[in-house]
Amino acid sequence: MLLKSISYLSSLAAAATCVAVSATTLPDLPEPVSNNAVATTSVRGKSYIVSFMGMGPGKQHSDVHNKVWMHTVGEFNWQSLPAVPSTQKVNGRIAASAVALNNNFFIFGGFSVNADGSEQTAVDSYRIDPVTKRYTKLNDIPVPVDDAVALTYQNRYIYLVSGWSDHGNVNLVQVFDNFTQRWSQATPFPGKPVFGLAGAMADNQMLLCDGVALQYYADKKREYKSEPACYLGTVGNNANQIDWRIIPHPTGTARYRMAGINTKIDGKDTLVFIGGTTNPYNYNGIGYNGAPAEPDSKVWVFSLAEQRWLKAADTTAVMDLRGLVDIDGDIYSVGGMQASQQVTPKLIKHQIKLQ
Repeated sequence: MLLKSISYLSSLAAAATCVAVSATTLPDLPEPVSNNAVATTSVRGKSYIVSFMGMGPGKQHSDVHNKVWMHTVGEFNWQSLPAVPSTQKVNGRIAASAVALNNNFFIFGGFSVNADGSEQTAVDSYRIDPVTKRYTKLNDIPVPVDDAVALTYQNRYIYLVSGWSDHGNVNLVQVFDNFTQRWSQATPFPGKPVFGLAGAMADNQMLLCDGVALQYYADKKREYKSEPACYLGTVGNNANQIDWRIIPHPTGTARYRMAGINTKIDGKDTLVFIGGTTNPYNYNGIGYNGAPAEPDSKVWVFSLAEQRWLKAADTTAVMDLRGLVDIDGDIYSVGGMQASQQVTPKLIKHQIKLQ
């Protein structure tokens, strides 16, 4: 009888373990999607992951969409949310930015692709409540951008850093104040204006790296050139004051459309950069140089306390990212492109292992 009781209790413990594991298992997206803006937030004890817009596996203009999916952590599936509104003729967008602030999701910018291949940067942005699933239109971005970086500060401000605006890159740091619902300009980005850069922020420090700059010539048209450069910005007495410093590049080779996130390692704020490619492209995964782009597996880890790069083990290669999410201390990419430019529905767990 005692043995049976022990066996029964062991079974209960195993079942409880299974329940705990399944609660943090993240299902695939309903369909493959890349260049989708992603974010996560928690409201009343529930954690939500959202994927906004993006591009399907065909990687053509007709595959760019404005679908939205949300997953409640601990449940089995994703649910479809109302599509992101649009003031443009073409509704779908890629290269948008999404963040979570005050229990809401915010979606900024991005660009649409017309049937003739021309592109248009979106000016309209929105807030959506994950509980009511209702959108609220925000004031238009003063200078519309796509392929920019969006970062949050003090649970009040959202920074949009650099990015592309219809005809070229901008060096602006545009600030949205969620208290006043107004836009303003912060200290400009100090490096070459770029699109497809990545960034992360912890406390009052933001780190921006890489992307693509425009190179101009006297005897031929401009070209897109990778820009291996990192800048650390420290926010001053008000949200519009940023003290920028150059940070030595971790490799000397730029990555394009990787993604950054802040996390804790040994209890200290650390900024992590994952994915991307060393061969920049427009949206179909074929480089501006005509060669297919392949995803990178390198992990860059910057210690804010030590102000230096730390060595880390490689992870699963993925590119075409518009953000990472942190679920229970684990970092995931949501969709994107894997080897051979294959659009994936996977949520890939990236373990940060320092060496």
